[in-house]
Amino acid sequence: MVTMSPAEPAGAAAIAELLAELSEFYGAPTAGTPGERARQVSESLFGSPPAACALLARDGDQIAGLATYSFVWPAAGLTRSLYLKELFVAAAGRGQGAGRLLMQAIFDTAAQLGCSRVEWTTDTGNPGARAFYAGLGLVVHPGKVFYRADGTAGGVRLPGAERAAESDSA
Repeated sequence: MVTMSPAEPAGAAAIAELLAELSEFYGAPTAGTPGERARQVSESLFGSPPAACALLARDGDQIAGLATYSFVWPAAGLTRSLYLKELFVAAAGRGQGAGRLLMQAIFDTAAQLGCSRVEWTTDTGNPGARAFYAGLGLVVHPGKVFYRADGTAGGVRLPGAERAAESDSA
């Protein structure tokens, strides 16, 4: 039977292991050692301030999936929005209802915290996720365009910012 719970510090290593599977799912290399990844999970979820929150789906004592989220403000008026960053169910746990339970837990959390919206994105090249959301009765919101600026370990920079800084100093 799949159950839900908030992530706890003692589960950082198991969460890091599941996130390594998530990286593999997207074809990305798994960075760092297991210990380094567990430390990053601890800092991100349980640091001060936390970067995100997480809900876990468990099948017995195994983590079957997770949903990570944070808040965006302002949303409608002065309310806040819950932003679902990742919804992932381990390959071994798929088809057992964990994804549906995680989504319900996300919506319940948003309602409990007075959020006016729950928002998320999915890759256009992920037909499984798109079919999952459609199966829940959720529809694509056509009014948004997604942007991303990738950075390096030194940070993210506005394109052309170096040229602008040079011309400002000239």
